[in-house]
Parts: sequence; structure tokens; C-alpha cells
Amino acid sequence: MSSTKKILVIGSNGQIGTVLTNKLGEKFGFKNVIGSDLRPPENPTKFIFENCSVLDQNKLEKIIKQHNITDVYLLAAYLSAKGEKNIDKAWDLNMNGLLHVLNFAKDKKIQKIFWPSSIAVFGPSTPKNDAGQYAITEPTTIYGVSKLAGETLCHYYHKKFGIDIRSIRYPGLIGWESMPGGGTTDYAVDIFHEAIKHGEYTCFLAKERTLPMMYMNDAITATINIMDVPFDKIKIRTSYNLSSLHFSPKELEEEIRKHVCDFKIKYIPDERDELAQDWPQSIDDTYARRDWGWEPNFNLSQMVADIILNLKNRYKKELINGTVKNT
Repeated sequence: MSSTKKILVIGSNGQIGTVLTNKLGEKFGFKNVIGSDLRPPENPTKFIFENCSVLDQNKLEKIIKQHNITDVYLLAAYLSAKGEKNIDKAWDLNMNGLLHVLNFAKDKKIQKIFWPSSIAVFGPSTPKNDAGQYAITEPTTIYGVSKLAGETLCHYYHKKFGIDIRSIRYPGLIGWESMPGGGTTDYAVDIFHEAIKHGEYTCFLAKERTLPMMYMNDAITATINIMDVPFDKIKIRTSYNLSSLHFSPKELEEEIRKHVCDFKIKYIPDERDELAQDWPQSIDDTYARRDWGWEPNFNLSQMVADIILNLKNRYKKELINGTVKNT
């Protein structure tokens, strides 16, 4: 196997993958980063792209051999809200995709795996405040069920075969560079685009529904950092709790209004709010901070200011042409 780090990002077109693949390219060189997904990216990329599903085991193995892949970031998944409408497909993608990649590592075809879990592993019996690393996990969505099963599978493969797999329980992720992919916390991405473009938004969560959240920049930093630390620093081989922010839609609304003064919002909770009410409001990530030095960089006001600035720059042309409401 090549001594040069060669990275495969499975699900490179998704909310996380879009940002992570480019950050990995900047760090390790774009010739050493391969993205894969069901469809080619909409925009030209600097990294190499391979059209492939993680469920296509034979094609995936060919890509790994062709590019001498050492590290795999497995991001392809059915998320919470989308998964509830496609239970069989969600289980198939979330579990069999992981199993394929774990078996590649077992057979020494790759060296290291990153696989994200989620706060969706928690449930109504989990403490609402500062849910700990080993808090009760009784998920109420197929996404959460598959993530909890995946954590156990990762731990098993590490113990039985010595697989170097590293994982983070992502909270809700908020960014401006990519659009969301069907998660319950997606409101916190959509709200910024609608505030900039139209000055109004209809929220599908209740105004007081506080959830653990994180700016995408911090999530990407954590993802790259956990893969960079030495093998023996990783003490937890299920998945690490990760925390940064926790706020309600109402608190986010008030922060956005500091930048978009006439912003208007309506709250019409739907089934996604019912899913969210089973999750903790805040997370204790002591183990991640202790074991591999995790520390977030953005608070709520910093995140909002950064997203508003970047989105206004993105939509500048539309603002000039009058196709987007000027704020």
C-alpha cells in the first residue's frame, strides 16, 4: 500500500462532504483526495470524482485499489426526517454501507475510517441537559437506531480486528456552503437563506425547541483533527459526544434580526418537531476535550455574523439585480 495518504470521501456531494472534501484537498493536496457520490457535483471540483454508491461493493473496491486509498470518510446516509419515510432504504444505506467499509479495513485494503454518528442516538429517556458520553440511548427514529447499531458495530470491529475507526456524534450542523440533506435540524440552515433572499421564514420546529448545534467550520475542524491524532489517543471506539452551541429557533431568530432588522418568521411545528423533542438540549463532550483536544471556535453571535456575511456576498449579484430582497 502506498505510503502517501490517499483519501476517499464517500458522500462528497452532501452537506458535510461538500465542505470536508475541499478542506481535505487544501490540507493534503487535491490529487490525494477522491470524492464519490451517486451523481457528479453540480460545480467543477479540484479533487478527483468517482461516480459510485457505497452499496456497490465491487465498484467501491475497484476505486480503493485504483487510487491506493488509505483513509475513508464515510458520510453517505439517510438522515432523520428523510429516513422516517424510507425505513428500509435508510437501514440498508446506513448499515450495509458501513459494513462494506469496515470489511475493507478488516481485509487490510484501507488503514483508517471516519464514520459520523449523531445525537439522534439519544431518546426521551436521555437527560435533557448535558447528556453524557454514556447516557441512556433509546433512539426513536430509524436514523438514530441505525447510528446506534453502527456505533456498536464499529466498537466490535475495533476490538475483534483492530480496525482504526474514529467517530463523532454530530449535533445539528449549520453552514452556508452547502444545502441540507433531510435532517430535523435543517431549519437552522434554511433560515439564513430565506432571511437573506426573502426576509421571512416558516419554521417547522417550535420556537422554544432547544437543540445541540454546531457551526460547520467547527464540525469540519473536529472531523479532520480526530483523524490526525495518534491511534492511542482515541479511547472511545463507538462515537464521541461533541458539543458547541445549544439554542432554540427563537434565539436564532433574535440573533439574525441583529443583521436583518425586518426579518419575519412564522412557527408551524410539524412531525420534525415531534422527532426533535426526544433529543437532549445540550451535550457533555468532556471525553472529546480530554482525549484529543476538542475545542469549538464559534459562539452563536460569531457564527451568525459569519454566515450572514458569506451569504450576502454569495447573493450580491441577485441583490444588485433586484431579484432578492435587499436587507
